[in-house]
Amino acid sequence: MQDQIDKILTQAMEKIKQVENSKLLDEIRVQFLGKKGELTSLLKNLGSLSAELRPKMGALVNEAKQKVEAEIEKMKQIIIAEEMKMKFSTERIDVTLPGRVPKRGYKHPLRIVQDEIEEIFLGMGFEIAEGPEIDTDYHNFKALNFGDDHPARDEQDTLYIDDNLLMRTHTSPVQVRTMQQKHPDPIRVICPGRVFRRDTIDATHSPQFHQVEGLIVDKGVRFSDLIGVLKLFAQKMFGQDREIRLRPSFFPFTEPSAEVDVSCMMCGGQGCSFCGKTGWLEILGSGAVHPNVLKMSGYDPEIYTGYAFGMGVERIALLKYRINDIRLLFENDVRFLHQFK
Repeated sequence: MQDQIDKILTQAMEKIKQVENSKLLDEIRVQFLGKKGELTSLLKNLGSLSAELRPKMGALVNEAKQKVEAEIEKMKQIIIAEEMKMKFSTERIDVTLPGRVPKRGYKHPLRIVQDEIEEIFLGMGFEIAEGPEIDTDYHNFKALNFGDDHPARDEQDTLYIDDNLLMRTHTSPVQVRTMQQKHPDPIRVICPGRVFRRDTIDATHSPQFHQVEGLIVDKGVRFSDLIGVLKLFAQKMFGQDREIRLRPSFFPFTEPSAEVDVSCMMCGGQGCSFCGKTGWLEILGSGAVHPNVLKMSGYDPEIYTGYAFGMGVERIALLKYRINDIRLLFENDVRFLHQFK
């Protein structure tokens, strides 16, 4: 058995000296020292020897194992040093190369337009008010003069969470909350934010979009004040030569109500394919705050008057940048977004 031990030890030493990488070295360790390794097997076979030879042969096997382990550890250190040296030589950084400039992102067109809208109205003395995107039926409808069976509810395909909670269909609930909070002080706010309706997405509709609504409540507020504010907004947003027109309309929370058009920025109001040959483009809805809305928020309509308006940020962005499909705003195509840097 001693000859067998010497033979295995000599074989292991020769293999260790010839090894070239850590993977092969580990294979040699398993071959001789693993659970089924050659030296380990010799230890398992000691039981077949006589009681006299067993301690002596056991000591010889353990001594051989220690020599192999020591030689493997010695070679491991050499190989690691060589591999690190090779790695440093192949992965050396050339400090003379120009640096890699990271790609910069740019503002989304909706963010650009909303920031511009906010800046325009902040410049006119408005404040920004915000509210929850999940609101109550009372704030979204009833406090805005939508009765339980009001037919105007059918125009807003609402996403209900339960009988009382819903995803807000406009940012008008923020106006209600602001009036309730600030009553009886004067109000001059805009309310930007996301709104939700059960629409099938196509070139002009999306179940999620953005609005900016405005509200002024004070003593002596006149409808002519509304016209002046909206004309100034249209000129700031679309150009100083823009004109606006108001068309009679209906909203439950305003009376009288009006749709607001801006003269076409492509043809200057002469009529073209962009404006459908009319010379005008619809941009928002507006009107004088309905007396019932003022009453429900604690304002006396005999003392206070007000006006409100609301626009879709997507609508303004489509017109401003001549985009013909609202889906482009939500697809996150870098090639499209890169145009607005």
